[in-house]
Parts: sequence; structure tokens; C-alpha cells
Amino acid sequence: MLATSRTFEANARAGLANPILQRALALMQSGFPERRRLAVERLPEFEALREIGKSIKDHTLDHLDFYLELFEANVLATGGQVHWARTPDEACAAVLAICRSVDAKLVTKGKSMVAEEVGLNEYLEENGITPVETDLGEYIIQLRHEPPSHLIAPAIHLMKEQVADTFRAEHRMLDQGRSLAEARQLCDEARAVLRPRFLAADVGITGANFLVAETGSSIIVTNEGNGDLTQTLPRVHIVMTSLEKLVPTLEDAATLLRLLARSATGQEFSAYTTVSTGPRRPGDLDGPEQYHVVLLDNGRSALLGGEFQDMLRCIRCSACMNHCPVYAAVGGHAYGWVYSGPMGAVLTPSLIGLREAVHLPNASTLCGRCESVCPVKIPLPKMLRHWREREFSQKLNPPVYRAGLSLWVWVARRPRLYHALAELASRALGWLGRDRGRFRTLPLANGWTAVRDMPAPEGRSFHSLWAERQSGDTGE
Repeated sequence: MLATSRTFEANARAGLANPILQRALALMQSGFPERRRLAVERLPEFEALREIGKSIKDHTLDHLDFYLELFEANVLATGGQVHWARTPDEACAAVLAICRSVDAKLVTKGKSMVAEEVGLNEYLEENGITPVETDLGEYIIQLRHEPPSHLIAPAIHLMKEQVADTFRAEHRMLDQGRSLAEARQLCDEARAVLRPRFLAADVGITGANFLVAETGSSIIVTNEGNGDLTQTLPRVHIVMTSLEKLVPTLEDAATLLRLLARSATGQEFSAYTTVSTGPRRPGDLDGPEQYHVVLLDNGRSALLGGEFQDMLRCIRCSACMNHCPVYAAVGGHAYGWVYSGPMGAVLTPSLIGLREAVHLPNASTLCGRCESVCPVKIPLPKMLRHWREREFSQKLNPPVYRAGLSLWVWVARRPRLYHALAELASRALGWLGRDRGRFRTLPLANGWTAVRDMPAPEGRSFHSLWAERQSGDTGE
């Protein structure tokens, strides 16, 4: 997938000016967060589970080499194969080689963000293989030639009227007079169109929410039946995922599953939780003849032991973006790559480089809501600050920004001067805004006043009040 993270500012302005996107984002804000809140309230031990989930992921990452070898050994023991991929090119080449080994022409795909990360669909098409997305949201955006805008709801940026227009344009073999006014009608049509493709596919590709080292299993969670059809009907099942999805045991996976659905959609469990362990065995009624796991690194191992290792705990629930005021304002496409919201603002610079994603760590108010709702307690604000520090040390900020920050540092290191200037500025702004009580425009503050008024300061400064309190003279 071509990254446009460099143009985040322009992308964000386009998102803010898009009325349909703003309607869709408003619906998201009233949906996911409230459902999560209610689900958490119904589970008194949720906070304790968060700590357990964090410890499971931390333990796995601290011993990742051991668990990766154990996982491979158990996949081989059950008749499957593991393909190690350092780069997106290696991952795509591994999938292509498997497809060509069975002369595949049609591939059905369940939801996989890693497949988006490596640009798998485009790669297969260039090599004469037709990939068909079967997750409803992914199918919609595939028809529209758009990237996903959300981890669990890839078409959340669209309204149903746009989906209806897309179906009419792409499903030309159907009656053009049919009604597509209701969501159920759209779902039924997608189901009818996709069902023959499930049956005709030579290879099925899924992602994985978790990989289990002790059994060599992959686990997917979905709210549609497409994932099961994708991995059981074709002759070959390929799991494409990344190495940090590993957990030691099925019990560990069950613990994390209790956190995942509640954090993502407000469900106690997703409608389907499917465990795949190797190819079909004698006596099995269904299942693939071959089972392959393509494990992608793509820079993740370089995060181990460093200040961004905690990002590898992410279980892709999307809670951080569902609660992020920046994501809720500009949408996922503004971030310009596969991963959006706070988790994307941390992960994307790690995978494609800070220079390519330099704006993303600044696309945050650092309000802390993302960390407070993360099911595995990833310190996202702290890591965003780390990226900002690197941005400054590598001189990637605009010169005027660096000059202004250097001036502020010079003043801040001189407390008496800082306090005097702050008091003077507060009094001057208070006097200038005494009539209206706010400013519609201010020099050097256009980023604020372009969309909201700036309140005029009132009364004494915090510093003077704090000094007075510390001295014991409250004036009462």
C-alpha cells in the first residue's frame, strides 16, 4: 500500500471538509465507545484482566524467540508449514509460490491488516491471480479501490447510500431496479454475490488475531461467517500474520479474547471464534488439504528491547481510535497508511520510517484516553512523545518551529523571566479581551482560533496563586 502519511495535514483538512465522512464519524462516536463502556461495566474483573493481558504479552515478547520456534515445531507436527518473511516482498513471494503450486486462479481472503500492509491484493493481481475480499467492509472498499479506514470496520467512513451506489455500479448483472435502501438488503446482496466465489476458490487466505505456540494453532474472531468459509472450503489455507500475534497457550488466548471483543465492539465474545490447527486429518468432515502460516517481521523484531516494544502488545481492537478526538475529527484515511489513530501514529513510523510518517506523532492531543481504554495498557502517549523527541533530534521539524521552541526553552530555563513574561501576557490579553471575553483571532495562534475562539485570561495567573498558597497566605 502506497503511504501518504507525509501529506497528513492536507489529508486531515480534506477529511474535515467532507460532510459525508463527518456524518459517518459522528455515528462511530456514539456507537463503539458507549458499547465498550457498557460491556466493561458488566465485567467487574475487567481491570484485573487488563493487567493479566499485559503480562501475557510482555512475557511472550521477552521470550519471543523461544515461542516462535515452539510454534513452528507444533505447526510442522500437525502437518502444516511455516514461511518466515523478513520483508513485505518475501511475504508476498511466499504466498504466490503456494498459490502457483496448486495452479490457483481465484483466492478468497478473510480480513487481514498484514495483507494490506504488504500490498498482497495488488501483488496477486499483477501475477494473474484474482483475490476476492470476503469480509463485508473489505469487500466494499475493494470494489471502491480504497484502503481501509479502521482496524475492525474498514468501511466506517462510508454511509449506506454510498455502498448502494457502489453495488449498483459493480453488480451490473443484477436487476438495476432492485431496492438497496436498507442495510439488510446490502448484506444479502453481498452474500449472494460472494457465495459462488467461496465455492470456486482454490486458496483461502486469512489473518490471525492470535497464534498459539503450544498447539501451532491460529485463531480468528469475526462477526460474519466469511472467515470460516475462507479457511475451510478451499484446498489450501494460508494464514498471513505478523510475529507479535503469538501467545504461549490456549488459556492465554482465551484470556485475551475476553478483552478483545469487549474493547472492540462491546460484545462479550465475537459471533465466531475459530481455531485452526493444521490441515484436514483423516476422518475430518471439512478443512483444507494444506495449511500454511506466513509470518511477517517487517521491522517488528527491531522494536524488541527498545522504547517501542510495548507497541507489540497491541491486539488490534481499535479502542484507541474509537476514543481518539483526532481520529474522530479527520478519519482513518488522513493517516495515510494501513494503521490509523493513536496506535497507527506509533506503529507507522516504526514500519515505514519517521521521515515518511513525521506528522503522525503530532496528530494527538496527548489527552491519554487511548492508554486508558487499551486492553493491554500500551502507553501510547509516552511513545508518541518519544517519536516527537526523535523528530526534533533528527531536525525534521520546520525551522520556524525549532526556532520558536528554542526560544521558549531559553525563557523557561529562567524562571523569574518566564513568570514575569507570563504575568505580563496574561494581563495584556485579559485587558484586550475584556469586552468580549474571547478572541476570534490571535497572532501565532491561528491553529486554535481558526476553528474556535480563544478565551481571554481572567484574574491572576496560576503561578502567582500557587506561590501564594505555598506561602500559606490564601487571602481569606
